[in-house]
Amino acid sequence: MSLATIYGRARVGVASPLVTVETHISNGLPSLNIVGLPEAAVREAKDRVRSAIINSHFEWPTRRVTINLAPADLPKEGGRYDLAIAISVLAASGQLEEVNCRGYEFIGELALSGELRGVSGLLPSAIACHQANRQLVLPSENQQEAALVEGDAVHANHLTQVTAHLLKHARLPDCVPAPPEPTALDHKDMKDVKGQYQARRALEVAAAGRHNLLFIGPPGTGKTMLASRLPGIMPAMIEEEALAVASVQSVAGRKMGAEWHWGERPFRSPHHSSSAAALVGGGSIPKPGEASLAHCGVLFLDELPEFDRKVLEVLREPLENGEVHISRARGQVTYPARFQLVAAMNASNEAYSGEQNYYQSSASQKYLKKLSAPFLDRIDLHVEVPPLPSGILVNAQEEGESSESVRQRVERAVARQRERQGVQNALLSGRQLEAICALSDEDKQFMQQALETLKLSARAYHRVLKVALTLADLSDSPVTRAHLMESLSYRKMEKTLSNVVSS
Repeated sequence: MSLATIYGRARVGVASPLVTVETHISNGLPSLNIVGLPEAAVREAKDRVRSAIINSHFEWPTRRVTINLAPADLPKEGGRYDLAIAISVLAASGQLEEVNCRGYEFIGELALSGELRGVSGLLPSAIACHQANRQLVLPSENQQEAALVEGDAVHANHLTQVTAHLLKHARLPDCVPAPPEPTALDHKDMKDVKGQYQARRALEVAAAGRHNLLFIGPPGTGKTMLASRLPGIMPAMIEEEALAVASVQSVAGRKMGAEWHWGERPFRSPHHSSSAAALVGGGSIPKPGEASLAHCGVLFLDELPEFDRKVLEVLREPLENGEVHISRARGQVTYPARFQLVAAMNASNEAYSGEQNYYQSSASQKYLKKLSAPFLDRIDLHVEVPPLPSGILVNAQEEGESSESVRQRVERAVARQRERQGVQNALLSGRQLEAICALSDEDKQFMQQALETLKLSARAYHRVLKVALTLADLSDSPVTRAHLMESLSYRKMEKTLSNVVSS
């Protein structure tokens, strides 16, 4: 048999399209050509594969070898095709003549000795392979990722083990999840926060409804401390969310168990000097940025006005749509970015002198002008975090409510939302919101007056209703006037901030 067809998987964002590796061996001078838009690492596979086959005690065909990676218009990069190329050469040269490889997919990089090395972004490939009802053969280094998918996947350390499995001489071991290890990444507890009851309440509302949150206050009032405790009170992820988070982490090349843990919501806190590409992703081969690495988790932006204004503007699309679209000459990549934004800001050092309305000074207004009104409009909760009285700091004896008790209330509220509409309140469409949050005539008139007074946009109005619905879910009751008033209180600085940033 001089023609063999083997299956592998490419990596395009968090998708993993099928790649067919076709190898044809014909008469002619000994040579090896790889076609199908291979990048440099794929073109170099011919040297790795040749040495791996020879060092695995097989013969390298001394004829003309042509390898096609189809589809031809899909760019191929990395060493993930090495194993599939090696198996296709062995099959085309008759050394695996009795093997039917149609039910397998192969992914892995080969060392010159024939050993298999792990690759990044394997989890999306394992999911796609399971959906195609094929058995995935992969490096042992990646078995923990593949074990997250209930598919038929086996792992190997060497090319000879793979060929023995195909020839049915010895079966490769299945991918099994590693036993859970105690993690040192314990969430910080809410009981460490003294005072700041409105900020604590806003944090609970944000966790229950998946709302974006902005803390405003002078330095040292606990804004960063509060934000770091949000993951500890957020609801547990469902399996679909956990797989989506794991896929992004896998594509980013982060190691499972060392840099991320299954089922744990990510918390990303980029420095204010970060570029737009660092936040939303980029590069000649687009990779996920901080917004995608925070998918289903928290993206915390401390010292918000210190970020470049153009950098913040690139977050407007993912805040609205939950996706990041990166276009390059070689194609377009889409990454999920349904994160929960928590930001913190304070007046400039020149403006802060201890008075309560510190953001009203000219120096503070110059500081706030770095933000745009459309960006602030996408944040549901604007919460002031004032300085604590000295008596609370010095004389406080009782601990605050723990994260565990807060999380239990959040879980009950989220369960009600998922039972009612399938998603958390922040993700409701306008039509769904109007059907669920039906206001009485008196409440409609009240909201109309509030809109005119605060000069709220249509987007801000819908966000006020969503927050009110979350407040109602936390109290297990229909939306009332009290919920609307509390929701509006979280936008009380809307007019001030909008006037400053738009003037």
